[in-house]
Amino acid sequence: MVLDTGSDAPAINARNQWGERVEPDFGGATVLYCYPRDDAAGWTTQARQFDDHYDTYRDAGIPVYGVSTDDVDGHRAFAEDHDLAFDLLADPDGEIADAFGVALDDGRVARTTFVIAAGRVVGLYEGVRPDGHALDVLRDLAELGLVDPAE
Repeated sequence: MVLDTGSDAPAINARNQWGERVEPDFGGATVLYCYPRDDAAGWTTQARQFDDHYDTYRDAGIPVYGVSTDDVDGHRAFAEDHDLAFDLLADPDGEIADAFGVALDDGRVARTTFVIAAGRVVGLYEGVRPDGHALDVLRDLAELGLVDPAE
């Protein structure tokens, strides 16, 4: 069962697209979005839009992590092809998905986004439509007081 708002965020670590071990600190506000696979049209749109708004997230001190079951090499090619500035975490065994309770369908994670602050899930989006999602999350972060609405 997917972690709901109010749940403690699990400690995770994974390799990013550059092969570096990443261990997100969920003490501050963080966005972690799960997507089925690299280079699918909708998920490319979503990644590019998170990247388009990345300066706003970064300036607010909110890291963004994309997670799929694709491997490091697949993430590297995807990040390079689209010049992505944020980390894509490789979860080929579904360990991150399992820790967050995100379902796998044919080895692919379900479209789910978590907003985490102070170690707890404060926002949950399931069945995400990729187009416009990054901006929707920013708006919700502003409503939570985690991002300046003027940004």
